[in-house]
Amino acid sequence: MKHNDLEKNTISYGLSLAVTSLFSALLVVLKELCDHSVLVWMSKATGHHWMTHGIIDVVLFVALGWFLGTLNGGHGVNISAEKFIKTVVGSVVISGLIIVGFYMVDMLAG
Repeated sequence: MKHNDLEKNTISYGLSLAVTSLFSALLVVLKELCDHSVLVWMSKATGHHWMTHGIIDVVLFVALGWFLGTLNGGHGVNISAEKFIKTVVGSVVISGLIIVGFYMVDMLAG
């Protein structure tokens, strides 16, 4: 696959989106399970846990996207378009399922 800056950045930040989406879903679950520690800390850090959550997500997305762009001698990650699309879409779907699944189990158990 030939890379130019647009392709490199699209791939790097797309893969960063995939990872950040999964991280964010897991952070939602962690906050709910640790509401007396993680949730309290995140609330105190910025005044509201969702604000802290958003900041963490943005920092992770930007840092990881930049890092992935530096790989392969500065050409970024070498991945086919098909695999790239499947990775991004799959991670967003799995992230949604993690959150929905967690709340459904919580609702049924509670």
